[in-house]
Amino acid sequence: MSDIKMLLEKLDVCPLNQIDNYVAQGKKVIGCAPVYTPEELVYAAGMVPIGIWGAEGEVNLSKEYFPAFYASVILRLMDLGLEGKLDKLSGMIIPGLSDGLKGLSQNWKKGIENVPCLYIGYGQNRKIKAGIDYNEKQYIKLKEELEKISGNKIEDSKVEEAIVLYNKHRKAMREFSALAATHLNTIKPSIRAKVMTSAFLFDKAEHLEIIEKINEELRAIPEEEFDGKKVVTTGIIANSPGIMEIFETHNLGIVDDNVNHESGQFDYLVDEGTANPVRALAKWISDIEGSTLLYDPEKLRGNIIVEKVKKHNANGVVYLLTKFSDSDEFDYPIIRDELNDNGILNLLVEVDQQMTNFEQANTALQTFADMI
Repeated sequence: MSDIKMLLEKLDVCPLNQIDNYVAQGKKVIGCAPVYTPEELVYAAGMVPIGIWGAEGEVNLSKEYFPAFYASVILRLMDLGLEGKLDKLSGMIIPGLSDGLKGLSQNWKKGIENVPCLYIGYGQNRKIKAGIDYNEKQYIKLKEELEKISGNKIEDSKVEEAIVLYNKHRKAMREFSALAATHLNTIKPSIRAKVMTSAFLFDKAEHLEIIEKINEELRAIPEEEFDGKKVVTTGIIANSPGIMEIFETHNLGIVDDNVNHESGQFDYLVDEGTANPVRALAKWISDIEGSTLLYDPEKLRGNIIVEKVKKHNANGVVYLLTKFSDSDEFDYPIIRDELNDNGILNLLVEVDQQMTNFEQANTALQTFADMI
């Protein structure tokens, strides 16, 4: 147990400190805004990608650029840039996967001069050949921009090496998620969230080494009896310390998730050994199902959540809805109805990185824990 604790402590890092650490090592760092940025291209250029998903705290300078009813993840990310806290980045990749992110890209270009915006204008119809062709061209454009920043030619062989490494990391994270579900006393919600978040904050080879050791330690521990209630979470981001503390207070264990910031990183692998690894990355976007930020005319997200509940025999679902995210808000009624139709108890909890009072969430989760 002490070995796991020491390994988990290594993952308890601050994004800003991690940027400083890598820059101090003489490495260039590229920020990656939510969600699905092709980190492999950054890695192949010899730079370190760091995921920046906002930060807990009050919205400040970004109020001059956005209306108040904007997702706080975007507002707080803009704040970090305007406050100069991201000035050591050599660039910020912003994917245009929502209206909010598109607005972020334009305001970033206007308000933050020290960190160039590397925008990806994704094609909406991502599954058809024309969509994959278009997204491949977007990645080729990004690749050229990264080559200028890094001063390195991004060879296909380097992209392939990065894909292999990232897939290995994805598999290790899948294993961690499965092991966490059978060790809910050891891997409490706050710890699970820390592991998921930390995956965005390390050189992938470094993070992989730590995760593999954690998995080894968990495999050595017998499966744990858990006397609480098991839930599946869904949403865009689910790492609020205040919310996770409430989960633990009411003995709710997370056995699986459909969260962009969590399993969204590793549920799908990139094709390896293709003649065109950049196209393989574009195809990866077309393979992903059940994401609120990707065009999904068949609305498969609800079915995916239902299957996760059945797989783990979970007691219910907690929908952690990012406040003012149109994408997530549009999905909620559809998913709620599908869960109800399958007899799965579910709860909506709004999350906001500006939250300081969690009484409403506490009452709702306490009642939910009693019901399930």
